[in-house]
Amino acid sequence: MVKKIAKVLIGMFGMLIGFLLYTLLKDLEILSVSGVAELIAIVISVLLFGIIFFILSSFIIKQGQKIAGLIEVELQRFSIQNIALGAIGLIVGLVIAYLISQPLYRLSIPYLGTIASIVLYGLFGYLGIKIPTRNAEDITTTLTNVTGNIGVNKKSGKDRNKSGKSCPKILDTSVIIDGRVADIVKTGFIEGPLVIPEFVLEELQHIADSSDALKRNRGRRGLDILNRIQNELDTEIIIHDKKFEEISEVDSKLLKLTQLMKGKIITNDYNLNKVAEVQRIEVLNINELANAVKPVVLPGEEMIVQVVKDGKESGQGLAYLDDGTMIVVESGRKFIGETIEVVVTSVLQTSAGRMIFAKPKVLYDKAV
Repeated sequence: MVKKIAKVLIGMFGMLIGFLLYTLLKDLEILSVSGVAELIAIVISVLLFGIIFFILSSFIIKQGQKIAGLIEVELQRFSIQNIALGAIGLIVGLVIAYLISQPLYRLSIPYLGTIASIVLYGLFGYLGIKIPTRNAEDITTTLTNVTGNIGVNKKSGKDRNKSGKSCPKILDTSVIIDGRVADIVKTGFIEGPLVIPEFVLEELQHIADSSDALKRNRGRRGLDILNRIQNELDTEIIIHDKKFEEISEVDSKLLKLTQLMKGKIITNDYNLNKVAEVQRIEVLNINELANAVKPVVLPGEEMIVQVVKDGKESGQGLAYLDDGTMIVVESGRKFIGETIEVVVTSVLQTSAGRMIFAKPKVLYDKAV
């Protein structure tokens, strides 16, 4: 019903455009008709443009919805303070443009006042929005000093971070199921709003409803992690309803949404990470973070480990640190099941993670 009304209104707008166009052509003396011929010309112009706009109404509505979606995404990047300053600046700019344009209408040059007014309104409207929002912090500080209400208006560092300065972080399905993102958010290392797209929620629901037990458990774990983030953590959560019906792949939708919001993707998906890098989209990879915070081990350091199984090469034993880092113990096979002291001989960093090579201390001391 609403769509039909919108089509009728667009058709009526087209009829108005047709009438205005006829009036303009007559004022410019391009058309010089009168009487019945003038009435027929008006009717033809009005009906022609009304029909054209009515036919194009579906396309106009669709494009309008896209533009409205883009505006909504852009507005989410700004705080209420910036929006208020922009609105006030726009009003001031339009008032200045009005005052400057009035003398131009008194000149005898045809259409100069109209053209100049359009330019001035556009220019000063743009400047009125841009200048206050770009200097929002300076304006706020000045107003705070003038009013003397420093105790009320001065924000702590944590509050300033929540005012919209940080870019949004978009969560993908894999990182939600992984669960470590909740602990990272809790520590405060991730700033800014967390964005959870609706198509990611739908994918999680499909996984949770899967007939495969493993997939079903993974999906339910992801939903539990989301509930924990929403209910237990003091972080702004945005459920974004942009669908991107024309795109089928969830990863492609994530990349498109991130570009629209000018945000960053939080993921642990290697392939998504690489595609995002190609498209110059910033990525926060949980696995890279985990590798970065692992303790640094240097050759010659001693540690106590438990040898748990055979290595690939003859005589090797394998041990693991608490963070999952694998330690290859040379000549450690005979110590399987024992907790021994080892000396690090070398460290190898691979795409899969970090590997530490070590030798039992008793054998290392003998070799030295």
